[in-house]
Amino acid sequence: MKSQKDTTAGEDAEAVAVSILGWLAGEPELLSRFLSLTGVTPVEVRGAVNDPGFLAGLVEFLMGHEPTLLAFCAATGIAPEAVVAAHARLAGPPGGADF
Repeated sequence: MKSQKDTTAGEDAEAVAVSILGWLAGEPELLSRFLSLTGVTPVEVRGAVNDPGFLAGLVEFLMGHEPTLLAFCAATGIAPEAVVAAHARLAGPPGGADF
């Protein structure tokens, strides 16, 4: 059973990912690159926002290039640590499931 803290952390991670998408929408070159890398079309984005894998991909994309991460943080006021926490929450443990 999820605790209130787990639910809040998950909602916060999703909010960070959605903020990344909103910021990317104002950065056409970066958005184009993200869509190209993921294979998601602009038409599919609205539905993909509900996909945890898509949200994880947004955060992963941002974290893959430090200057882009810092530009996002400067533009939105979201701390880099919040992006890292969102990535950990959405991407799960390194290496996938633990057995």
